Amino acid sequence: MLKALSIPLSWLYALGVSIRHMLFDQHLLPSFTVRVPTICVGNLAVGGTGKTPMVEYLLQLLLDNGYHPAVLSRGYKRKTRGFLLADRLATVESIGDEAMQLHRKFPDVPIAVCENRVRGIRQLQRQLTQLDVVVLDDAMQHRALRCGFTILLTPYDHLYIDDHMLPWGTLRDLPHRALTADAVVVTKCPDTIRPIDMRVVDNRLHLPTFQLLHFTGLSYASMEQEGTPLVLCGIAQPQYMMEYVRAHYPKAELMAYPDHHHYTPADIEAIMQRAADFDFVLTTEKDIQRLRTTALVDRLHAQNKRLIALPIRVRFCTPKESFDRQILTYVRENR
Repeated sequence: MLKALSIPLSWLYALGVSIRHMLFDQHLLPSFTVRVPTICVGNLAVGGTGKTPMVEYLLQLLLDNGYHPAVLSRGYKRKTRGFLLADRLATVESIGDEAMQLHRKFPDVPIAVCENRVRGIRQLQRQLTQLDVVVLDDAMQHRALRCGFTILLTPYDHLYIDDHMLPWGTLRDLPHRALTADAVVVTKCPDTIRPIDMRVVDNRLHLPTFQLLHFTGLSYASMEQEGTPLVLCGIAQPQYMMEYVRAHYPKAELMAYPDHHHYTPADIEAIMQRAADFDFVLTTEKDIQRLRTTALVDRLHAQNKRLIALPIRVRFCTPKESFDRQILTYVRENR
């Protein structure tokens, strides 16, 4: 019954998205180009493709090559509006959890949030005298900005070609919009992926010759903590993290919340009750940004238990030199 209802609703949603794209394509809605290189990290689906680790990878790549990058995101679920540049007073409430994670990991990189990406970039240009490139987190659907270089992410086990539009599936944009990307990255590939597996995906995606295809997985930090963890997640797809954790802690259990969940006092009480049966609490780098503003850390400390964030980074399954060269060539030629 629910599926029968979701199919026509997805058709209506696709129609609305198509009309919006048509208005931009026919120049009935304005779009702008900014005078600074822009790299968009985006996807066609709702969450769970690994955008934040890719943004971190790009920032480190650009910094290592002597560039001065900045990041601009919407600041999803923040409690403020307009343009904000992260500073020492920034919080999850003011800039959002993902921007806060980037701000803590890259304190010398300007991290900004703004709903209007064009206005946000222009504000960055006014405030920063040294700005070589802006990395945009999740701006593929922001058609008001004509981005210079777009990276489309799609998970290995749920490619966009196998998905459907909301609410039938998880796509928030039309599958053919993948053709607007400069590079396609298949994310969250298993450690056991083989060249033949990559060729199968390549053949199925059937990308045009101007698009390069890359394959990446997720690499987690080594686990040295003794005991059994309660895994606390408020992310879109916690199963990838759980597969890794259970390989090291077979008795680990998951306590899952919705993506970008703001933990309430009632949530903290429930977590504390559940944590009583475990030696420590393991969470994501994104979740710990939100949990730092709660009483959980102090309450766990009072019971001699730790709250540990599990670091994550991008691991290339194909030669990363090809991807790096694409990015650095674009920035160098468009500064």
